[in-house]
Amino acid sequence: MPKAALYNPEGIKVGDVDLKDDVFGVPLKESLLHQAVVRHLANQRAGTAATKTRGQVRGGGRKPWRQKGTGRARVGSIRSPLWRGGGTVFGPEPRSYQQAMPRKMRRLALKSALSARADEGNLIVIEELRLPEPKTKEAVKLLESLNVTGTALLVTHEEQPEILRAVRNIPGITFIKVDSLNVYDVLAADRVIITRPAVAKIEEVLSDAKPS
Repeated sequence: MPKAALYNPEGIKVGDVDLKDDVFGVPLKESLLHQAVVRHLANQRAGTAATKTRGQVRGGGRKPWRQKGTGRARVGSIRSPLWRGGGTVFGPEPRSYQQAMPRKMRRLALKSALSARADEGNLIVIEELRLPEPKTKEAVKLLESLNVTGTALLVTHEEQPEILRAVRNIPGITFIKVDSLNVYDVLAADRVIITRPAVAKIEEVLSDAKPS
């Protein structure tokens, strides 16, 4: 059964906590993780890039000069793609980059990412995220006590605006609610710090075991 270090709100280790094997002990699925990350990044794209074709550019209704007799090339509109200020040929149009992924695959990818962090010893469980004051210096002290030196993902079971306010100015620190947990954020962080109630919520949602 996988385990994770358990810390109290002051950042002092108080023991270990057992994690569900079917959530935090899943084999690594690299291809599935890759697909989940590509999907996540694609779904962040706005898809609003656009250009105007010659039919959408303003002006150009009159033929610039007569067809024959001038010695110049024939031209039908000053908004031709060949002209400065003209339309664009085969330019980008607004589109959706959304990618679908079956629910079972999404769940398995998230479990695989969490299992990888637990197996590395980079998953930390804290009883509660609490600071003496909602200030960045207090958040830095807590992270130092947890031996967090690089990037970290803080996952809580409820909205905590005071924690968000304290950590949002710290480079490399991401704070999310457990409902928004995703593969990309888990893999992008060197350490994943989860509150104990959030762990219970993750296990409740992702566990394969059916309640009797």
